[in-house]
Amino acid sequence: MPPTRVPSSPAAVLGPAAVQETREMFYAEALNDALRLEMQRDPRVIVLGEDIAEHGGAFQVTAGLLAEFGPDRIRQTPISEIGLVGTAVGAALTGLRPVAELMYIDFSGLAIDQIVNQAAQNRFMFGGQARVPLVVRTQGGSGRGNAAQHSKSLEAWFTHVAGLKVVMPSTPADAKGLLAAAIRDDDPVMFIEHKLLYRTKGAVPTGEHLVPLGRADVKREGTDVTIVTWSRDVLLSLEAAAKLADLGIAAEVVDVRSLVPLDKEKILSSVRKTRRCLVVHEAIKRGGYGAEIAAIVAEEAFDDLDAPPRRLAGVDTPIPYAQPLELGVVPQVADIVKAARELVAG
Repeated sequence: MPPTRVPSSPAAVLGPAAVQETREMFYAEALNDALRLEMQRDPRVIVLGEDIAEHGGAFQVTAGLLAEFGPDRIRQTPISEIGLVGTAVGAALTGLRPVAELMYIDFSGLAIDQIVNQAAQNRFMFGGQARVPLVVRTQGGSGRGNAAQHSKSLEAWFTHVAGLKVVMPSTPADAKGLLAAAIRDDDPVMFIEHKLLYRTKGAVPTGEHLVPLGRADVKREGTDVTIVTWSRDVLLSLEAAAKLADLGIAAEVVDVRSLVPLDKEKILSSVRKTRRCLVVHEAIKRGGYGAEIAAIVAEEAFDDLDAPPRRLAGVDTPIPYAQPLELGVVPQVADIVKAARELVAG
């Protein structure tokens, strides 16, 4: 599949007059660059996971790191999600800054006790004396014919857990900057990547690049409707916005980037300008994180709305294997265009 070009985001660490060099990178390369730079900068950073060493990970994000940092810091683990995440939690509690890779988010249930009851709760349970600077990298989403057990979008699970941060970057530049920021954070972060983003390509700042957690990004400005979204649906929403522009509708695309903490003010500011809100995500609609955003908009910007907030999300079904069925159960560009047109028409 040819690479998809995606917009870049500015380097958050730079002052307004600074200009940082960039180079074209695939999304997977940008993640690899962040890991390499953070491991060079801080000897406490280690990486654990299945097939991450010689093989370079299921999606080649850790390729080449074993040769540079050795087996003490690039730790190949047995096929045991609860074991590798439990090890990472212990390492974080004792002073390291581990990055644990779960091959698929579908397997996170096997490590749910370690993530939810240990990583997320220890700082609170020890009265703030404990820190768990842990990043759990994993990927989800459909689009590769991986069927129901390897294609889920489970971000809403983790946004419901107090003590966890949840990040879902859409571009190579954001992937690098947010991963670096997550590694430096003293709280546990679920860092969720979409499997169809790894071969997308864009300009990425070279050297140190940080994107602070909790800051949304307006990827396209508009005046008629706000599309709030994250991960791969940002790319689909941008494509939909271009088609809407041909129809005379100016859609603003807000990339949440960080679900927890959430940049409510950026979302509300956009909605107050356009007076309409469409939330788009791949996870099934029932219980999805889009409901949280729609509720925030309804509660805090009700008087500014010309129409109720609307959600466009996945169908309440496991992800099918067959491609036509797989495409039919999650939002596509045409669905976003249709929903936005209906919202604007009232």
